[in-house]
Amino acid sequence: MNRYPLWKYAIIVVALLVGLIYALPNLFGESPAVQVSSARATVKVDGATTSRVESALSAANIQPTLVQFDGNSVRVRFNDTDTQIRARDVLERTFNPDQAAPGYVVALNLLPRTPAWLASLGAAPMYLGLDLRGGVHFMLEVDMPAALQRRLDVLATDLRTALREKGIRHSGISRNGQSIEVRVADDNMRLAVEDLVRQQLTDLAVPQGTPANPQSLVLALRPESLRQIQDQALKQNITTLHNRINELGVAEPVIQQQGADRIVVQLPGVQDTAKAKDILGRTATLELRMVDESTDGLAAERGTGPMPFGSERYLERSGRAVIVKRDVLLTGENLTDAQAGFDDSHQAAVHLTLDSKGSRVFRDITRENVGKRMAIILFEKGQGEVVTAPVIRGEIGGGRVQISGAMTTAEANDTALLLRAGSLAAPMQIIEERTIGPSLGQENIERGFNSLIWGFAAIVVFMCAYYALFGVFSSLALAFNLVLLVAILSMLQATLTLPGIAAMALALGMAIDANVLINERVREELRRGSAPQTAINAGYEHAWGTILDSNITSLIAGVALLLFGSGPVRGFAVVHCIGILTSMFSAVVFSRGLVNLWYGRKKKLKSVSIGTVWRPGSEGSTVAKAD
Repeated sequence: MNRYPLWKYAIIVVALLVGLIYALPNLFGESPAVQVSSARATVKVDGATTSRVESALSAANIQPTLVQFDGNSVRVRFNDTDTQIRARDVLERTFNPDQAAPGYVVALNLLPRTPAWLASLGAAPMYLGLDLRGGVHFMLEVDMPAALQRRLDVLATDLRTALREKGIRHSGISRNGQSIEVRVADDNMRLAVEDLVRQQLTDLAVPQGTPANPQSLVLALRPESLRQIQDQALKQNITTLHNRINELGVAEPVIQQQGADRIVVQLPGVQDTAKAKDILGRTATLELRMVDESTDGLAAERGTGPMPFGSERYLERSGRAVIVKRDVLLTGENLTDAQAGFDDSHQAAVHLTLDSKGSRVFRDITRENVGKRMAIILFEKGQGEVVTAPVIRGEIGGGRVQISGAMTTAEANDTALLLRAGSLAAPMQIIEERTIGPSLGQENIERGFNSLIWGFAAIVVFMCAYYALFGVFSSLALAFNLVLLVAILSMLQATLTLPGIAAMALALGMAIDANVLINERVREELRRGSAPQTAINAGYEHAWGTILDSNITSLIAGVALLLFGSGPVRGFAVVHCIGILTSMFSAVVFSRGLVNLWYGRKKKLKSVSIGTVWRPGSEGSTVAKAD
């Protein structure tokens, strides 16, 4: 009746071991570190960068505790913050001798002190939120008028091209504020322009009624197009910020929209505020231009002649100079995707996908410039670098472009990543900045966990005093629930915040509530005169339905918070929902396993240690001895 089969005990033991292993990394804390990563998309960080870091620190007599390369950056751990700051200064001088054009980001960071044997098992601590770990909080405001102006400039260019293709004459096109003005000579020309706008440029609204100036057609953005442009600008900026913040190695950054034109950025663990601001404020654009292959251009490329008028000089990643014309043919806005792959001869290549406008322009460019070179240039912080300069072999239509040549698979992957990196859709400025120091975060951690520990201790004392040995079983189940909850959050790499700690405290309360229901059911069966073994079995069986109903209703509320909440509310909801599931397992399966292990082996059980049992018709009796 009260005996578990061996496989159930095996499940409990495995769950306990897994919980202990994956919860353990949270006890080791963090160590100060310095991270070296790429400051420009064309600068590569590899194993050679690790050797440079080790050599620079060795020359400065700085001994790190660990130097590791994680694929995108080199991270160096130290024992104290003084050594960390000294190492940062040394590495900054080594990797960025020219501060006006830094090639690397050398940032202060915090890394977990998880032992190697735990890390080899995939065990890692929970991420800590800004309120617990410290860090920086930025409020960024997107310059929406600039985004609208950029879109209107693109539409004006598209309109000019479409009118030329249709053979419709006009007296000039210009952008005035938030509208495009087309000067026309007569009503027939006006009607022709209006028809073309309705057919091809649906983002623009044709004015209704009699115009005030018959020789001027003023086109404005439709309200729905205006909203779409603003939404796209916000989404593109958020995506670009995610890519840039990865360079800082921030664990679980918070980047979310607030209002119609603002973005909130929270970077837990970042100590170098200036470096974070520099990363967030960077601008990056992609341009396609033709290479100047004239006699003067080739001479300037070799360094034997002056720069031709209307051309500019940029460098490839190899350091080779390329002379390109100033006319911009396409920008990164026309690129929708870039993936590494192979060409027909099984050589490494990069496959590009362009939007409709980019496809049309690229088709015309390739048709008119067969045999010539076209440069793809990436601009960051006002400095341009040639990603690649392939030769145009023939007309390319359909919006699918292939870049191939003497490149390896790794170079093809790097090039595709650069082309996908994108740029900000509109400029942003920091309108609010807050820094939360590690000491304040540590104080929040101590207060939060002290409240959790004292609450746990108070529950244990009450349960042991009121329910005797069954209270001990309940307390062990409660501890198992806490370990299991922390382990699952660590395996999911969830971010723990102060609301999360509050949800943990709530989970403990709900878990012990289930054990109270079970214990009282067992007492009720004993009052009715049931045998101890029968009372234990009936107590667990009858309490299960009530426990399930109450936890499901709480789980529904937690899921609603998770779906419709944001920020700290979602953090609370995640811990709350996981805590409900672990409390049900620990209160029912684990606690009954302990009871069955202790009492199930006794065939003639006369009493159980569950505190005072009040029976009807008597002043009371105490069943406090376990035979």
